[in-house]
Amino acid sequence: MKLRYFSLMLCSLLICGTQSAKQSSIPERLQVSENRRFLVDQDGRPFFYLADTAWEIFQRLDREEADEYLRDRAEKGFTAVQIMALVEHEGLRTPNVYGHLPLTDEDPTRPNVKDGPDNDYWDHTDYIIRRANELGLYVALLPTWGSFWHDKNLQRFTPQNARTYGEWIGHRYRDAKIIWVMGGDRNPENDYHRDIIRAMAEGVRKGDGGNHLITYHPGGGRGSADFFHHEPWLDFNMRQNGHNHWYEIYAQTRTDYDREPVKPVIDGEPIYEDHPIAFDAHHRGYSVAADCRRAIYWDLFNGACGHTYGHHAVWQFYKPGVRYPINHPLMHWHEAIQQPGASHVRHARHLIESRPILTRIPATERIVVQPDDDRGYMPGEGLTHIAATMDEEGTYMMVYIPVGRRFALRTSVLAEGKLKGWWFDPRTGYSHSAGRIERGDSVSFLSPTPGEETDWVLVIDVASRGYKKP
Repeated sequence: MKLRYFSLMLCSLLICGTQSAKQSSIPERLQVSENRRFLVDQDGRPFFYLADTAWEIFQRLDREEADEYLRDRAEKGFTAVQIMALVEHEGLRTPNVYGHLPLTDEDPTRPNVKDGPDNDYWDHTDYIIRRANELGLYVALLPTWGSFWHDKNLQRFTPQNARTYGEWIGHRYRDAKIIWVMGGDRNPENDYHRDIIRAMAEGVRKGDGGNHLITYHPGGGRGSADFFHHEPWLDFNMRQNGHNHWYEIYAQTRTDYDREPVKPVIDGEPIYEDHPIAFDAHHRGYSVAADCRRAIYWDLFNGACGHTYGHHAVWQFYKPGVRYPINHPLMHWHEAIQQPGASHVRHARHLIESRPILTRIPATERIVVQPDDDRGYMPGEGLTHIAATMDEEGTYMMVYIPVGRRFALRTSVLAEGKLKGWWFDPRTGYSHSAGRIERGDSVSFLSPTPGEETDWVLVIDVASRGYKKP
């Protein structure tokens, strides 16, 4: 075992030494902010995690296709892509597009690495990770999908080989722009499962010298905090709020935000665009871009430090007649990358970055006035939940209104001074003045456009702060 491990480390050193392509200006290193709420670079500047799910890119795309996809996501303002190293659907037995398998005899201690460039599975992953980094994208990398440590009929990992494999892959990508993601759509059910995850995380951290953050991607409707919140290797929490579009599930982001000790939280898998809602297309239909917009603002305004978008045809890189469809995708991935939701979510990033980030807090209960018998201002729940955020000093607030209707806000929570407002359009990223805003404990507002799926964000600033148009 020691000889095998030494050979793996030597091979990793040789391959990583050949990767000298010029890197982009993305941060050299990410860390958790001083207040433990956000991700920042090595100089303390905020890093907005806006990821797309490219789960099966290593297996299903060639290099030309991968370049097309990565360029598109970089141009649309994403800062990360989430990818599996060992992919879910027959990933150990079905070769990638170049005919290569990741492991020898499905053994995690024997990555199928061959001498020379561009002739094995890991050379292809090297290329894609390097390209992503060059284009300004971090890679949120899952060492394996969860089925290979969780499912009895597919389980290949033990605590012992998970540590060995984790150390190998951690060392291989120690100099890349990586965020490590343990788990892979599975929740541990016993101590043995937890031991596997813990061993893999510790192996990764040893292999990469502690250069990268580590989180955990759980199963649907759960969060990493449910299982590993107090683990020292877990730098920030990740939820999978899942493929439903009702607010109640996204409220769990706030639950994780409020946990002790404080850790950042991100929704790593909300509802994807053009996905069967709750996996039931027959009765519930498919999601649309508006569902993705609601998810990102609900999560961010509940305290998340970033967000993940996904498209149902893109994560699996579906090609009709070439790749089998998983859960009824609607279109070819080339068409899917141009669906509107991918452009809409970047506007949320730009909005958050237009105001101070590191002091931002969730504030729905402080700002949104609940209705009583005499007032028809209906914040609502379900698809109509109004959510709000502000900064600790009260210099601004942002309120997400998912439908066009009248509502009331408590603007008196803001710092002293005259108030001015902006109506920000989540579909276009443009905003227009809302004029001078009254200060009070129940100030009435009406969205610019009435009706369904005509969501807006109302931004209210203390005028003396001189914030620019969002």
